[in-house]
Amino acid sequence: MPRQTRRSYDQHCAAARALDLVGDRWTLLVVRELLAGPRRYTDLHADLPGVSTDMLAGRLKDMEATGLVTRRRLPPPASAFVYELTPRGRDLLPVLRALAAWGAPDLGEPRPTDAVRAHWYAIPLLGALAEQGPGTVQVTLDEGVFHVRVGAGGDVAYGDGPAESPDARLRTDAATCRALAAGESTLGEAIAAGRAEFERTEPGAGSGSDLGPGPGPVPGSGSGSGRGSGPVVAVGLTS
Repeated sequence: MPRQTRRSYDQHCAAARALDLVGDRWTLLVVRELLAGPRRYTDLHADLPGVSTDMLAGRLKDMEATGLVTRRRLPPPASAFVYELTPRGRDLLPVLRALAAWGAPDLGEPRPTDAVRAHWYAIPLLGALAEQGPGTVQVTLDEGVFHVRVGAGGDVAYGDGPAESPDARLRTDAATCRALAAGESTLGEAIAAGRAEFERTEPGAGSGSDLGPGPGPVPGSGSGSGRGSGPVVAVGLTS
Protein backbone atom coordinates (compact mmCIF):
# COMPACT_ATOMS: atom_id res chain seq x y z
CA MET A 1 0.00 0.00 0.00
CA PRO A 2 1.51 3.37 -0.96
CA ARG A 3 2.32 5.72 1.89
CA GLN A 4 -0.01 8.63 2.44
CA THR A 5 1.27 12.10 1.61
CA ARG A 6 2.59 13.87 4.71
CA ARG A 7 0.16 16.40 6.07
CA SER A 8 1.09 20.06 6.33
CA TYR A 9 -0.20 22.92 8.42
CA ASP A 10 -0.24 24.95 5.17
CA GLN A 11 0.92 28.06 6.99
CA HIS A 12 3.68 30.34 5.70
CA CYS A 13 5.39 30.40 9.10
CA ALA A 14 8.85 29.10 10.00
CA ALA A 15 7.59 27.35 13.14
CA ALA A 16 4.75 25.69 11.23
CA ARG A 17 7.14 24.60 8.49
CA ALA A 18 9.49 23.10 11.09
CA LEU A 19 6.58 21.19 12.62
CA ASP A 20 5.64 19.92 9.16
CA LEU A 21 9.05 18.18 9.21
CA VAL A 22 9.57 17.14 12.84
CA GLY A 23 6.23 17.54 14.57
CA ASP A 24 5.03 13.97 14.06
CA ARG A 25 5.01 11.64 17.06
CA TRP A 26 8.40 9.90 17.61
CA THR A 27 10.35 12.00 15.09
CA LEU A 28 12.31 14.08 17.61
CA LEU A 29 12.94 11.01 19.76
CA VAL A 30 14.44 9.27 16.73
CA VAL A 31 16.66 12.34 16.36
CA ARG A 32 17.62 12.06 20.05
CA GLU A 33 18.77 8.48 19.49
CA LEU A 34 20.69 9.24 16.30
CA LEU A 35 22.46 12.21 17.88
CA ALA A 36 24.21 9.53 19.96
CA GLY A 37 25.60 7.94 16.79
CA PRO A 38 24.59 5.74 13.85
CA ARG A 39 22.12 3.01 14.84
CA ARG A 40 20.77 -0.17 13.37
CA TYR A 41 17.00 -0.40 13.03
CA THR A 42 16.79 -3.09 15.71
CA ASP A 43 18.81 -0.98 18.17
CA LEU A 44 16.68 2.06 17.47
CA HIS A 45 13.56 0.02 18.13
CA ALA A 46 15.02 -1.31 21.40
CA ASP A 47 15.78 2.21 22.69
CA LEU A 48 12.39 3.61 21.69
CA PRO A 49 10.08 1.55 23.92
CA GLY A 50 6.48 1.86 22.85
CA VAL A 51 7.00 2.53 19.16
CA SER A 52 5.61 -0.08 16.79
CA THR A 53 7.81 -1.50 14.04
CA ASP A 54 5.51 -0.04 11.38
CA MET A 55 5.55 3.40 12.98
CA LEU A 56 9.35 3.45 13.30
CA ALA A 57 9.84 2.28 9.74
CA GLY A 58 7.46 4.97 8.53
CA ARG A 59 9.15 7.72 10.51
CA LEU A 60 12.57 6.73 9.23
CA LYS A 61 11.30 6.69 5.64
CA ASP A 62 9.79 10.16 6.11
CA MET A 63 13.00 11.45 7.67
CA GLU A 64 15.02 10.10 4.77
CA ALA A 65 12.66 11.79 2.32
CA THR A 66 13.01 15.16 4.07
CA GLY A 67 16.79 15.00 4.29
CA LEU A 68 17.12 14.48 8.05
CA VAL A 69 18.43 10.92 7.96
CA THR A 70 20.52 8.76 5.65
CA ARG A 71 20.84 4.98 5.52
CA ARG A 72 24.09 3.20 4.70
CA ARG A 73 25.54 -0.28 4.83
CA LEU A 74 28.37 -1.03 7.25
CA PRO A 75 31.45 -2.68 5.73
CA PRO A 76 32.08 -6.41 6.30
CA PRO A 77 31.98 -8.30 8.54
CA ALA A 78 28.99 -6.31 9.85
CA SER A 79 27.16 -5.98 6.49
CA ALA A 80 24.23 -4.35 8.26
CA PHE A 81 22.43 -1.10 7.51
CA VAL A 82 22.58 1.82 9.92
CA TYR A 83 20.69 5.10 10.06
CA GLU A 84 22.47 8.36 10.80
CA LEU A 85 21.61 12.02 10.85
CA THR A 86 22.51 14.40 8.07
CA PRO A 87 23.97 17.82 8.97
CA ARG A 88 20.40 19.15 8.73
CA GLY A 89 19.28 16.52 11.23
CA ARG A 90 22.16 17.25 13.62
CA ASP A 91 21.12 20.90 13.60
CA LEU A 92 18.16 19.80 15.75
CA LEU A 93 20.38 19.38 18.84
CA PRO A 94 19.65 22.94 20.09
CA VAL A 95 15.93 22.26 19.67
CA LEU A 96 16.14 19.14 21.84
CA ARG A 97 18.28 20.98 24.39
CA ALA A 98 15.65 23.70 24.66
CA LEU A 99 12.86 21.13 25.02
CA ALA A 100 14.83 19.26 27.68
CA ALA A 101 15.46 22.47 29.65
CA TRP A 102 11.77 23.35 29.45
CA GLY A 103 10.67 19.88 30.53
CA ALA A 104 13.26 19.23 33.25
CA PRO A 105 11.26 20.83 36.11
CA ASP A 106 8.38 18.42 35.41
CA LEU A 107 10.52 15.28 35.13
CA GLY A 108 10.36 14.15 38.75
CA GLU A 109 10.91 10.55 39.78
CA PRO A 110 10.46 7.86 37.11
CA ARG A 111 6.94 6.49 36.98
CA PRO A 112 6.45 2.71 37.21
CA THR A 113 5.76 2.62 33.48
CA ASP A 114 8.74 4.79 32.50
CA ALA A 115 11.63 3.29 30.57
CA VAL A 116 15.07 4.71 31.40
CA ARG A 117 18.26 4.79 29.33
CA ALA A 118 21.47 6.40 30.59
CA HIS A 119 22.12 8.42 27.42
CA TRP A 120 18.72 10.12 27.74
CA TYR A 121 20.35 12.22 30.47
CA ALA A 122 23.03 13.49 28.11
CA ILE A 123 21.11 16.34 26.48
CA PRO A 124 20.01 18.10 29.71
CA LEU A 125 23.58 17.92 31.04
CA LEU A 126 25.56 19.13 28.03
CA GLY A 127 25.87 22.66 29.40
CA ALA A 128 27.34 21.61 32.73
CA LEU A 129 29.96 19.37 31.17
CA ALA A 130 30.80 22.02 28.58
CA GLU A 131 31.80 24.28 31.47
CA GLN A 132 34.59 21.83 32.30
CA GLY A 133 36.37 22.82 29.09
CA PRO A 134 37.23 21.03 25.82
CA GLY A 135 37.55 17.27 25.87
CA THR A 136 35.60 14.06 26.26
CA VAL A 137 33.85 13.15 29.51
CA GLN A 138 32.67 9.59 30.11
CA VAL A 139 29.57 9.48 32.33
CA THR A 140 28.65 6.37 34.30
CA LEU A 141 25.25 5.85 35.91
CA ASP A 142 23.70 2.72 37.36
CA GLU A 143 21.60 2.62 34.18
CA GLY A 144 24.59 2.63 31.82
CA VAL A 145 27.37 4.69 30.27
CA PHE A 146 27.51 7.53 27.77
CA HIS A 147 30.01 10.23 26.85
CA VAL A 148 29.98 13.91 26.01
CA ARG A 149 32.46 15.66 23.75
CA VAL A 150 33.15 19.38 24.02
CA GLY A 151 34.96 21.22 21.24
CA ALA A 152 37.43 24.05 21.67
CA GLY A 153 34.73 26.48 20.55
CA GLY A 154 32.17 25.13 23.02
CA ASP A 155 30.32 22.91 20.54
CA VAL A 156 28.97 19.75 22.12
CA ALA A 157 28.03 16.23 21.04
CA TYR A 158 27.24 13.03 22.88
CA GLY A 159 27.46 9.32 22.30
CA ASP A 160 26.03 6.15 23.75
CA GLY A 161 28.46 3.80 25.50
CA PRO A 162 32.02 4.33 26.74
CA ALA A 163 34.43 6.82 25.16
CA GLU A 164 37.53 5.48 23.48
CA SER A 165 39.96 7.88 25.23
CA PRO A 166 38.12 10.08 27.74
CA ASP A 167 39.77 13.16 29.21
CA ALA A 168 37.65 12.82 32.34
CA ARG A 169 35.21 10.45 34.00
CA LEU A 170 32.06 11.36 35.89
CA ARG A 171 30.27 8.88 38.13
CA THR A 172 26.89 9.87 39.55
CA ASP A 173 23.27 8.73 39.70
CA ALA A 174 20.02 9.50 37.91
CA ALA A 175 18.60 11.56 40.79
CA THR A 176 21.63 13.84 40.73
CA CYS A 177 21.33 14.13 36.95
CA ARG A 178 17.73 15.28 37.34
CA ALA A 179 18.74 17.87 39.94
CA LEU A 180 21.51 19.16 37.68
CA ALA A 181 19.21 19.32 34.66
CA ALA A 182 16.53 21.21 36.62
CA GLY A 183 19.05 23.73 37.94
CA GLU A 184 18.55 22.58 41.53
CA SER A 185 22.27 21.84 41.96
CA THR A 186 25.57 22.59 40.27
CA LEU A 187 28.11 19.94 39.38
CA GLY A 188 30.50 21.38 41.95
CA GLU A 189 27.83 21.19 44.65
CA ALA A 190 27.00 17.60 43.74
CA ILE A 191 30.67 16.65 44.01
CA ALA A 192 31.13 18.47 47.31
CA ALA A 193 28.07 16.66 48.69
CA GLY A 194 29.48 13.29 47.65
CA ARG A 195 26.75 12.68 45.06
CA ALA A 196 29.17 12.68 42.13
CA GLU A 197 32.78 11.88 41.40
CA PHE A 198 34.69 13.75 38.68
CA GLU A 199 38.16 12.55 37.77
CA ARG A 200 40.45 13.85 35.04
CA THR A 201 42.64 11.40 33.14
CA GLU A 202 46.09 12.12 31.76
CA PRO A 203 46.35 15.39 29.83
CA GLY A 204 45.65 14.88 26.15
CA ALA A 205 44.27 11.38 26.56
CA GLY A 206 41.24 12.35 24.48
CA SER A 207 40.24 15.24 22.28
CA GLY A 208 37.01 17.15 22.04
CA SER A 209 38.30 19.71 19.57
CA ASP A 210 36.98 17.94 16.50
CA LEU A 211 33.27 17.32 16.76
CA GLY A 212 32.35 15.14 13.82
CA PRO A 213 28.91 13.96 12.79
CA GLY A 214 28.63 11.36 15.50
CA PRO A 215 30.48 9.68 18.35
CA GLY A 216 32.49 6.55 18.02
CA PRO A 217 31.08 3.41 19.67
CA VAL A 218 29.92 0.52 17.52
CA PRO A 219 26.47 1.51 16.22
CA GLY A 220 23.78 0.19 18.49
CA SER A 221 26.08 -0.62 21.42
CA GLY A 222 23.78 1.40 23.70
CA SER A 223 24.11 1.20 27.22
CA GLY A 224 23.40 13.35 31.75
CA SER A 225 25.41 15.35 33.89
CA GLY A 226 25.64 18.78 35.54
CA ARG A 227 25.79 22.54 35.66
CA GLY A 228 28.85 23.78 37.45
CA SER A 229 30.60 27.08 37.80
CA GLY A 230 33.97 26.42 36.17
CA PRO A 231 36.12 23.28 36.22
CA VAL A 232 35.79 21.04 39.25
CA VAL A 233 38.21 18.75 41.02
CA ALA A 234 37.82 15.08 41.79
CA VAL A 235 35.98 14.19 44.98
CA GLY A 236 34.92 10.74 46.17
CA LEU A 237 31.44 9.43 45.52
CA THR A 238 29.53 8.33 48.58
CA SER A 239 27.54 5.11 48.46
